[in-house]
Amino acid sequence: MDVRLLNAVAETGRAAVHELAAYLNMDVREVAARLATLSTTGLPLVVGVECDPNGIRNALASVGVQPSHPGGGHQAPPSGTGAPPPPQHSGPHSGGYAVPGGMSGPYQPHGPYPPMAPHSPPSPGQGPPPPQQQPGQGPPQPSPTPPAPQPASAPNTWGPPGSGAWPRSEQSATGGPTPRPPAVPRAGKVGSKLDTVGPNGEPVGVLLVEVVDPADFLFSAAGHTLEEGQRAIVVHVELTNRGTTVFDSPPDQHLLLVARDGSTVSKSSVTLSSRPPHSSGVSPGETGGGHSVFVLPEETELRSVEWSPHADPGPHSLVWDISDL
Repeated sequence: MDVRLLNAVAETGRAAVHELAAYLNMDVREVAARLATLSTTGLPLVVGVECDPNGIRNALASVGVQPSHPGGGHQAPPSGTGAPPPPQHSGPHSGGYAVPGGMSGPYQPHGPYPPMAPHSPPSPGQGPPPPQQQPGQGPPQPSPTPPAPQPASAPNTWGPPGSGAWPRSEQSATGGPTPRPPAVPRAGKVGSKLDTVGPNGEPVGVLLVEVVDPADFLFSAAGHTLEEGQRAIVVHVELTNRGTTVFDSPPDQHLLLVARDGSTVSKSSVTLSSRPPHSSGVSPGETGGGHSVFVLPEETELRSVEWSPHADPGPHSLVWDISDL
């Protein structure tokens, strides 16, 4: 048994192969081969791969190979299929991990992680049947002096369907009450996927996959240096575009950490080799994800992660409670 390598894996929890190789002063190919062998011996060890899918496709295209899309492309998963990862996400982690609930779009968010208990997805075909039009109660009675026909007034509605801005009238065109959509949760915990709208009104789902606190090991392994009294945190978020237009900004553009005293921490411009950052733009029906790095005072106690479609928080902002990490 490779005791030295296993001790390093146990110390870091999760790490990229090249980081372990640098940590142990070994050849990266030898470390990869040893890890692959150890993973087949029954140990609780998973060896994975993660990449920038668009970068790989560009590399294949540059040599004349047309990248394939298994199954004719991936559709965005329905809301609620993301399963929460285990609650202990406060140690230094690195490496690839698996998408909770399956793949969603060309972006492959994670490689293999330890098994997670998935939520049970809603069974197909169990939604409520569409309302049926009721037949008339009888022939209309003739009127000796019918009033001049008036055009039906359209309900005063605007905004994206399903959002809080959609119903703007108490009466529909037929005179009945306008049905309102069910309330959409705007808060959750790590592993929760929440629905809202993007900056242009497109419906989106945002999943907080993981919060790595502290992430000092990942920060230093990528060649960066923290100042005295600072700590690094890595936040992994995925955004699913359920609209018909491109979400044309990075999914983490307005991502914030909120401290217990109400102050906020914006993301750093630092990127990590083992945790790829977000790319700008998510096409309709696809999922885009990446990692955001935050640098903050070591003693800061955090309350939540906050995502907003605009620079200022508003009714479409999402909040995940991380006070128990």
